[in-house]
Amino acid sequence: MKIQSKAERPSKSARKREIVALQELAEQMVALSDSELQRLGVDESLRLEIRQVRSIRPSGARNRQLKHCVKYLDSQDLSAVRAYLADQHSQRIAANRQLHEIERWRDRLIEEGDTALQLLFETREIPDRQHLRRLCRDAIRENESGRPAGAARKLFRYLRDALVGAN
Repeated sequence: MKIQSKAERPSKSARKREIVALQELAEQMVALSDSELQRLGVDESLRLEIRQVRSIRPSGARNRQLKHCVKYLDSQDLSAVRAYLADQHSQRIAANRQLHEIERWRDRLIEEGDTALQLLFETREIPDRQHLRRLCRDAIRENESGRPAGAARKLFRYLRDALVGAN
């Protein structure tokens, strides 16, 4: 048995940080389906442990089972799983960013009217300009009268379809 010197092994705090990171990874892996885990090359015994975590409602027992999964995670190469989860995360961020941009366009169209509409036509390819103009007029009228935002929602859906479909 080889004894490691203090310089060779990680500090207790560093090891705790590693364990917490592995627990977070295990929690994210629970959200993945069995087929995704299999495709990523996750060991069958770990998939079985993760399946058991899914069946337990949030409680102390679930946390214990997650910690049990960490023991399996510690000895495996999970670079493919980490890359897959990072890719999913970046896709969600990009989708959220896109929805925020559409919301900003909708708000600008309602606030600024024709000047924002002309700028949108110059910067983006919009298939049905007349329909968009009508939606903008309806949303502006609705906003000025203080009615609920039905036309603004229609405008948002049209912008989402037009701008996301163009990308």
